[in-house]
Amino acid sequence: MARILVAEDDDSVRAFIDSALRIKGHDVVLAEDGGLAAEILGEEEGRFDLLLSDIKMPIMDGIALALDVGARFPKLTILLMTGFADQRERAHGLDALIYDVITKPFTLTDLMAKVEDALAGTPVEVVSLGRRALDG
Repeated sequence: MARILVAEDDDSVRAFIDSALRIKGHDVVLAEDGGLAAEILGEEEGRFDLLLSDIKMPIMDGIALALDVGARFPKLTILLMTGFADQRERAHGLDALIYDVITKPFTLTDLMAKVEDALAGTPVEVVSLGRRALDG
């Protein structure tokens, strides 16, 4: 399956995401903050299919990480996560760099659907319209 780098400072959220992705067969590498994620990406020369990063983290936040990754590895798909509305708004300025932002708390189903959509390159508008059609 895919090789995914997860940058999340909350131990329990990081463990939840790690378990969920591994159950689906993904190869997962974990980082406790954006600075460490940036180091791992450099050491691995960007060889990941997806970066899944929290926005609000110590050392280097997800916005700074996305800017760094976008400059160094423009083909890497970036999916951000946040539980803070103001942080989500900050991410909208990065539309050209990131795939989308998933809002915490999220369910396992929501997380996996968004990860699979990001990996497939499904446009966010198509995903949103399709889900609304299913809900309505």
